[in-house]
Amino acid sequence: MRKKLLIGIGIVLIIIQFLPNNTPEISNNNPEDLFINNTISKKVESIIKASCYDCHSNQTVYPWYSQIAPASFVIGNHIIEGKEHLNFSNWESLSKLDKAEALDDLIEEIEEKNMPLNGYLLVHPSAKLTDNDRNMLLAWAEEFAELIFE
Repeated sequence: MRKKLLIGIGIVLIIIQFLPNNTPEISNNNPEDLFINNTISKKVESIIKASCYDCHSNQTVYPWYSQIAPASFVIGNHIIEGKEHLNFSNWESLSKLDKAEALDDLIEEIEEKNMPLNGYLLVHPSAKLTDNDRNMLLAWAEEFAELIFE
């Protein structure tokens, strides 16, 4: 009985490898990207790119296992959802109000320590935000929000 169950699970795992992969495509050509069109400190840029860009830009760096189901489904869904909330690669296409709202949401997520996701940090420990990183991002987001309406 146990052997049949293991064989069944193995067959299912093989079959799901042929299902469409829902990981979003990567694009390195992003003329509306936040960092191309705005003057932002290199430190803030490096924090955002290290901790946010995989899920919140068109420049995701996919790990090897992201092409293997069921990990591909989970990773793809997280990235799709993350980009729906905020996509730094499309920053300039946002209205001033949407930019302000995005920065407000960013501040809230950082203050509540909701981002990066714990699951992401398990496999990307270098993306963990220190208290100093959080404070720097909060200060930047608040200042940057004020600049939007100048």
